[in-house]
Parts: sequence; structure tokens; C-alpha cells
Amino acid sequence: MVKPPAIPITGDDDADRLLEESPLALLLGMLLDQQIPMEWAFRGPATLAERLGGLDAARIAEMDQEEFVSVCVAKPAIHRYPASMGRRIHEVCQVLVDEYGGNAELIWTEAADARDLHKRLQALPGYGAEKTKVFIAILAKRFDIRAQGWEKVASPFSDDELRSAADVESEDSLLAIRARKKAMKAAGKSKAD
Repeated sequence: MVKPPAIPITGDDDADRLLEESPLALLLGMLLDQQIPMEWAFRGPATLAERLGGLDAARIAEMDQEEFVSVCVAKPAIHRYPASMGRRIHEVCQVLVDEYGGNAELIWTEAADARDLHKRLQALPGYGAEKTKVFIAILAKRFDIRAQGWEKVASPFSDDELRSAADVESEDSLLAIRARKKAMKAAGKSKAD
């Protein structure tokens, strides 16, 4: 029997496994998770891997940025705003090459603790405060990668509420998160509330 993916978020087992097997895919999926459904965002890395014949930060960074953007905007586009997100992915890959030898996993495996991990993630283009906290929670909840102090640094996404991609463990939890987000938006609150 095949083990279910650690983060069954895309509705496509192969795309979900890529998130589990490729630290770069996971990092980019979280980067894309804004202003589009989670499933679409986290499927983006698999779409890029198909189009590029694999997912490699050094290869993406070496590409002309506009050439890479054209890969992102090809139909079906990887995001609602594929050109701007394509540029952001290119920038993230350049940082990965310059600071981590192209290895996204080193961001968390070499972090001294959760505060250091938070600082490393926030230094990436497109990783703001909330995205950084959710990603730390994803590492802890879905992959058992728990930097010391992660609960405090990732709060409130470290709690047991179904509120973010970090809490997706099944289709039911994904639907519950979507319903919660919709209710919170209608009440004028954020998913951190």
C-alpha cells in the first residue's frame, strides 16, 4: 500500500508527493499561496517541474528572468498573477543559489532554532510575516521538522485550529479550512484570528 502524502493539498497524488520529496517545491508552493486556492498554489511547482523537465533552483536562477516568466504564464498559468509570481520565484531561486548553494532544505536544516528559521525565511522575496509562520508550521505539523521554539514563533498557526495549509491532512480538513477562511473573511477577520 502506498503511503499517503504528508500534505495532500493539490488533489493530485504526484503533485503532493513532489511537495514531500522536493524542499524547493514545498518552498515555492507556499510562495504561490496567495490570492488563489491552496490547491492551485501548491500544484504550481509540479506544473513548473513538468514544463522544465525537473525543478532545480540553480537552473531556474540561470534562466533569463523573462524566459522563466514565459514558462509561468503559459496556459494553464501557475498563478492568477503568473508574471509577477514568476519573477518572484526567479528571485527566490537566485537567493537560494547565492546563499544556500541552490539547496532550499538548508534554510531549515542549518537553522539554529525557530527564530533563526523565521529570519531566514523572511529574507526570501515574497515571504512576509504570516507566510513565514505558516511555512514553519507546515514543516512542524506535516513533516515533523520542529525547530526549537517553533510553537511560539509560528503562533497562532502552531495551534490545533484548522486555519492554514499547515493543517491539511485530508480532503476533509482542506474543506474545513476553506469554510473557516470564508467565514472569517465574511466577519472581517484574518486566518490568524
